[in-house]
Formats: sequence, C-alpha cells, structure tokens
Amino acid sequence: MTAVDLFAAVPAPETAPPERGGDALASRLRADDLALYLVTDPVLSGERGVAAVVDAAVSAGVRIVQLRDKEADHASFVAQLEVLSRVIDGRALLVADDRLDAVVEARRRGARVDGIHLGQSDASPTAARSLLGPEAIIGLTANRPEHLDAVRGLPPGTVDYLGVGVIRPTSTKPDHPEPLGVAGFAAFAAQSPLPCVAIGGIGYDDVAPLRVAGAAGVAVVSALCAAPDPQGAARGLLRAWGAGGVPRVLSIAGSDPSGGAGIQADLKAIAANGGYGMAVITALTAQNTRGVSAVHVPPAEFLRAQLDAIGEDVRVDAVKIGMLAGSAVIAEVASWLRSHRPSTVVLDPVMVATSGHRLLDDDAEQALRELLPLADLITPNLPELAVLLGEPPAADWAAARGQAQRLAAASGALVLVKGGHLGTAEAPDALVGPRGTLRDYPGPRLRTTSTHGTGCSLSAGVATRRAADHQWRDAVAEVREWLRESIAAGTELQVGSGHGPVSHFSGLWRRGGLTTAPAADAVAAEWWETIAPIRRAIDELPFLRRMADGTLPVPTFLGYLAQDALYLREYARTLAEAARIAPTPQEQAFWARCAEQSVIAELQLHASLLSPEGIGAATFDAPAAPATVAYLDHLRGAAFDGDYGVLAAALLPCFWIYADVGTRLHAEAGGDPSHPFAAWLDEYADPRFAEATAQAIDIVTGHAGRVDAATRDRMRVAFVRSSEHERAFFAAAAP
Repeated sequence: MTAVDLFAAVPAPETAPPERGGDALASRLRADDLALYLVTDPVLSGERGVAAVVDAAVSAGVRIVQLRDKEADHASFVAQLEVLSRVIDGRALLVADDRLDAVVEARRRGARVDGIHLGQSDASPTAARSLLGPEAIIGLTANRPEHLDAVRGLPPGTVDYLGVGVIRPTSTKPDHPEPLGVAGFAAFAAQSPLPCVAIGGIGYDDVAPLRVAGAAGVAVVSALCAAPDPQGAARGLLRAWGAGGVPRVLSIAGSDPSGGAGIQADLKAIAANGGYGMAVITALTAQNTRGVSAVHVPPAEFLRAQLDAIGEDVRVDAVKIGMLAGSAVIAEVASWLRSHRPSTVVLDPVMVATSGHRLLDDDAEQALRELLPLADLITPNLPELAVLLGEPPAADWAAARGQAQRLAAASGALVLVKGGHLGTAEAPDALVGPRGTLRDYPGPRLRTTSTHGTGCSLSAGVATRRAADHQWRDAVAEVREWLRESIAAGTELQVGSGHGPVSHFSGLWRRGGLTTAPAADAVAAEWWETIAPIRRAIDELPFLRRMADGTLPVPTFLGYLAQDALYLREYARTLAEAARIAPTPQEQAFWARCAEQSVIAELQLHASLLSPEGIGAATFDAPAAPATVAYLDHLRGAAFDGDYGVLAAALLPCFWIYADVGTRLHAEAGGDPSHPFAAWLDEYADPRFAEATAQAIDIVTGHAGRVDAATRDRMRVAFVRSSEHERAFFAAAAP
C-alpha cells in the first residue's frame, strides 16, 4: 500500500476538523509564521556556526527556528538557547527540539524560548503545555494514521502544529520512515485536525507543490544550514512559498487623491517593479499637483488596527515607510516593526516641504530619529538629511555624501543620498554606508515639471527590488533607470497644472502598444538634457556669436570651412559604414542617402564658398587641425567597435547640434540674403536638413530604447563624446 493509499484509507473523524492543512493556525501563531521553518544542524552549519546561519535566515524573513543538537549535553543546549535568543532578538519564534527541561531552565535564566517540538517518544504534549503555559508554541511529529487519532484525543489547544515527514530521503535523519512524497503528505494533511509542516529532504522545487498540497509551511535543514548564502537561500525559498515569487510590499504612508505621490505613487511603483502592493494609510491629504491644502490624521489606534490586520494575515516581504504625521503615529509604526521585524524596511523620511517648511514638530522629529535603526535603507533628500543630523543643509555633493555617512554610522542603516536639491546640471545619487560610499549613480538633471512623487516612487521601487533578492546596489541602479524613464514620459500624462506625476507604467504601455509615444522620446529627452552644458558652451563661443551678427572675419570662416570639408569627407565614410551594418533596409537607405548628401551636396557647398577666395579644392588636402583629428578618430573608433548603436549614436550630434545651432543662428541673422554667411546659415536651417535630423534622432534613440541597459549606456557615452567634439571643433575656429 502506498502512502497515498494509507492515508486515504483513514476514515474521516465524526467531527470534521476545523480546516485542512495550514488554514487554521492557533492564535499564538501569526500568518505564515510556519512558512519557512529552520531546523538547525551544527555539523552542516560548519565553521560559521549555528548562530550565524540563524541570524542570516531570520534577517531574510524566517519566522521560526528550532534548535536541534542531539549531541549537546544539557548545559550546552541551554547555553545555545540563550545565544539564539539574543541573536533572534524577537524577530522570530525560537523552539527547542525535545529538551523540555532545557527550555524551562533557559526561560528561568531570562532567555526568550517560545516553545518546543516533540517527537512521538519524547515528553507528552500535555506535560509540555502544563509546564510552558498557554502562550507557548508546541509542535508534534506525526506521520502515521494512529498519530492523528492520538492528536484528536488531546484537549483542544494542546498542540499547535504537526511536523509531517519525511517528504524525501534525507541524510540529516538516517532512521527516517518511508518517504511520503508530496502526494502522501497531501493525503495526510487532508485528514489532520491541525496545521501540518512538511519536513525531510525538501528542496526549492518542493516548496510550491507542498503549499498546494495543504502545508502550513516547510521545515528545512540542509537547504539553509549547508547553503553558502543562507540569507539568499531563505529569500529564495520564501519567494517560492509566496505568490509565485512576487514580493509582497507594504506601503505605510499618506494618501494623495491626485494619484501622484504617497500611497498611490507607492502602489504604482511597487507594481511597475514587479511586486504586489498593500497600503496602510497614516494621513489623508487634500492635495493636487499645485500643493497640499489640508491634512487629516486618523487616530493612531486606527493606524495600528490597519497594521495588525495586515500582519495577522499576510507575510510582508518589504515595508516602505513614507509620511508619518506625528509622534504617536511614529510610535505605533515602530512598535509594529519591532514585533513583526520584516526583512526589508525602506524609510523615506517626509520631514521638509518643497517650500522648505518643516512638516513635523520637535517631538515627532526626535521620534523619527529613534525609528531609523529599524530601517535597512533611509532615502532622505538633502534638507531632510540635514534635519535628521541636526546640521545645516549640505552646500555641495561632497558635503552631502559626508552627511549621509554620518547618518549611516549613527543609525546602522544604509543611506541613499539624493542630490536633486543641489540645483546643479547633474542630479547624482549615492548609496552610502557607515564606512563610506558603496556606489555612485551619476546622471543629468531632467528638465521637467513632472516630478511629483519621485521620492515616494524611488523608495517604493527599491524596496520591491530588494524584496526580490536584488543587492542594494543593483536595486537602486535598476529603479533609477526605470524612474528616469518614467519622469521623462510624465508630461505625456497631462495631469494637473503644477508639478505633475511621473508615468510609472510608460515602459509597459509602450511595449504593450497602449500609447503612441515611442521609446525614442524618453531617450531623446534624457540625452538632449545630458548635453545641455555642452550646448550652452557652444552658444557662448565667439565664433558663433560673431557669425550670427556678421562680424566674423572672413579668413576665420574660411579656415573653419576648410576643416569642415576635411571632416565631412571622413564623416561620409562612417555614414557609409552605418549603412553597411544597419539592421533594417530603411535604416540602411537612410544612412546611405546621408553619406551621399555629405559627399555631393555639402562638400559642393564648401567648395563654392571656398573657391571665390582662391583656396579651391586644394584646401581639401590641407593638414587637419587637432580638433578635427580628434573628432575623426572618435568616429573611426566607433565604427571599428562594430556595434551599430554605438556608431549611430556617435554620428547623431553632427545632425542634431548643427540643426539646432543653424536654425537659431539663421533666426538671429533674420534670414537676410545679404548676410555674409547666408549660404552656410541657409544650408543648416533648411527644412530638409531638419527633416533628416528628426529621422536620425528617431532612428538612434529608438534603437537605444530597444537594446539592453549596458548597450544603451555605451550609446549615450558615444553621443556625449561626439557632442564634446562638436564644441571643440567650433572652439578651434576662434576668431
């Protein structure tokens, strides 16, 4: 008879069990406390020791740990319980295997030991309940039909759960009974009056099937104790136990009825980054894109009721904390965090309004400082960072990173310091720990008014990525890339007349065909803003200023034309190379036409402008200036690289910058045909050149939107370097 047949043959009890499997947990156990149950093994834990494995697993979200050490004497076992009690520090339940006398003594000595797990030949469950009291957790091994009969004969509330196994053959218990397998476990759990935890030889692939089979959790030994990275292994097993690996992220924040910030932004950011979002509301606001007009803070008791409702039913993989309006609210959140100890907590301290107004009174600010050690990551803006430290706001980026390091050292948390308030052309971020900067995240400032809720979205997105087991450094990098795309696309939403929201799902809509806005728009906006300092420097060059007003010396202009002719001859060759390696016939044809135009039309224009002064075609063989050589070497290098996107990006500034400069200079010159440089200005302000430029921008930035992040970054670098060469080329023609 198979295990399935054996348990299927057990007659149903006259009184039906309360629920099957893990659905009927005792009030002493919270939702999913049993989900991943660590049973320790000193041999498998190796030199790092049991305490280190337990600390790592609990940090990842394990909520129950069983100390098992069959070889330890009484004194050693009690000492181990004391050590693990300190290591766990209330973050998880601690139970002992078998040693009832050790549990009693460890408790007498002040250790927090929450209960015991008993085998069929150990002390009786009723004796354990009598000694340990009504709040203790008591588990019992069971794997045969007669074990279920014995459990039904116990007074209600004597035992909290059954440990059922083994599921697979396992070396950690060589005298185990015949393995049940998932099907045998399902048959047993269906008859059990108590929640059943599966144990024995369980691997990652068994977790989801066992939950479907009715398990209240899975108990593992080697899967964590022998894992090179117990924290990572625990996160993976918990994701397998959860909703298909989807992180469950709780936002504790205020509400924004306009949808751009607060919990509304958090829920969108969580979803956009692959999580399932939940929300506990700390405050109701009356606000829109132009500001906040009223705030209502519900009683702190109601806040706690919300938190408890979630904690009693849902395993929370990560918590993002935003607006906490007042010391009573902060105290309730801190109390809940201490009792539930979620494995990932990101705190976005909402303390200073955009106007600079302090949003919290002195007591609340102090309470928030006391909350910091419960966070894993703190994401203040520069004014908030200064308030938390009691220092003046940082005046530059070096000072900001120094303040972040001091806050990290004081709190024990990582700090994501944001440079947006510096007002510079760059908007850098940095991940900082107590010993200094872990990673810098440079980037240009995006010139847009779609910035409402960016801090909320950033912190919620990072919490979600971290809960999905991404390293902090990578989680921040990934969310920044997503958020910059969302900011760039925010104006398309056309929400409100003030600082509008970001477009959290712009990437999804674009890929799903739900919007007509191409990916090129976001890339183009970012790249154009990236070179804003270069463009401003070009505008200020005397060469172009004097060309616009007609006072540029003709010899200077002719010298520039001679170098430009040398440049265009080689530029045409790189255009031809782009045509050769382009991925589509349309792009091949475009680059080929541009190469032809460079050779025929533009070089003819240069010759016609040069010849009247007697320089003629011979000038084409004049020595190239250093700026010309440097620019051409850069283009040849991009062509030699062999990546179509990198080469196309390197070619783009010659279109884009020339069209931008030519159009504006032509307007400044008033379109006067008698202007000394009218022919050159007319060429680059020609609508046909503008059309070709627009097509080049669409091709290049569209390609950038389709490639991976690393290739897109290489394209951006090539584009920026070509833009720098454009500035140097104009500067070399100084009068």
